[in-house]
Amino acid sequence: MSEKSERSIENVYQIKIALRYSKPPIWRRLLVPDSISLFKLHQIIQIAMGWTDSHLHQFVIHGEYYRIPSPEDWRPVIDERHSRLDQIAPSESDKFVYEYDFGDSWEHEVLVEKILPPEPGKKYPVCIKGKRACPPEDVGGIWGYEEFLKAMSESNLDRHDSLLEWYGGDFDPEEFDIKEINQVLGKLN
Repeated sequence: MSEKSERSIENVYQIKIALRYSKPPIWRRLLVPDSISLFKLHQIIQIAMGWTDSHLHQFVIHGEYYRIPSPEDWRPVIDERHSRLDQIAPSESDKFVYEYDFGDSWEHEVLVEKILPPEPGKKYPVCIKGKRACPPEDVGGIWGYEEFLKAMSESNLDRHDSLLEWYGGDFDPEEFDIKEINQVLGKLN
């Protein structure tokens, strides 16, 4: 886990992660240790939202970019492995952006809803609520996802059969399996 995982957790952040521009909203509510690195938060977001971690990502916080630095970076980047959640978002109502897949540009707003004491015996991270399925990877961003949903729901459209084959079957945009998410999150502990 993080530097503090072997010690007791001081606080737990209740965060809401919402996929920007999704209508109806696609979101997750999580409880996470306050001292996790942004890299660990990236892993948690990938699991909670349902992404496959197949693309680059970054956090944008107060105009600064956090990710794992690379020689190809064209602007200054802060190493997310050394930046903790409680340092970049120390207060309730703090928010920042998590962007995944720079081609499709899946932007997520991360909001610190509450800072709570940890419950004795409870394991973190844990997903406590959410709505709607994660869009498929490589579908073309939020606007491509809207087209994907339309084509998948109307079998008379030309693209329906090819998208059905591409995706590998039917897609239920309302599906949200909190139990499965928490099983995978539990493996991070």
